[in-house]
Amino acid sequence: MLVASYNIRKAIGSDRRRRPDRILDVLRELDADIVALQEADRRFGARLSALPFHMLAEHSDYRAVPFDIRPGSIGWHGNAILVRKSIIVTHHAPLTLPALEPRGAVMADVRLGDHEVRIVGMHLDLSGLWRRKQAHAVMAHINQQPKRLPTVMMGDMNEWRRSGGCLSDFAQHYAFADTGPSFHARQPVARLDRIIVSPGIRIAETGVHRSLSARTASDHLPIWARLHV
Repeated sequence: MLVASYNIRKAIGSDRRRRPDRILDVLRELDADIVALQEADRRFGARLSALPFHMLAEHSDYRAVPFDIRPGSIGWHGNAILVRKSIIVTHHAPLTLPALEPRGAVMADVRLGDHEVRIVGMHLDLSGLWRRKQAHAVMAHINQQPKRLPTVMMGDMNEWRRSGGCLSDFAQHYAFADTGPSFHARQPVARLDRIIVSPGIRIAETGVHRSLSARTASDHLPIWARLHV
């Protein structure tokens, strides 16, 4: 399966214009089976989805996992999971994370062919202390699930270091896909976005999507990994 993680910055591009159509263009270029989105909802007011539902339905091969927490929202605290319309979602839930400011994560169990896989999308805090608390909370939520499944965690970790902090916490039990730097989109130098997998999943290929569309659609580039369960 091909998975991707993408902080879409509420569909606001490097030109400061809100253009959800550009995000959909990038998603079509990626052609991933599953995509974890961050900053997928607007920040103020009703916090509506930055990707209008009708545009997602009419102009992409994806549907959003239906967390249905806030009317018009695509996810939970800006985190969303998109899956191909052919993929079966067997279970889904929002995850509450400890934080000073609103933070959360989302989880979905999906079936691809003969395999069932758990997907977790997240956007961690700017504070290193809170990032570590949130990392432990995410892993605790996974460990508390009644069914054990191969797991893929994706998102914006907000960790500028290549190791240490919350990354070292995840690394005790999981492996990282070596995708490369994805921020800032115009000149990527930081590996803020990460894909993390549990034992039982082999990382075959990884990369950062650097198309012209991706360099203008958001301030993050999407990252991707081809995985074998």
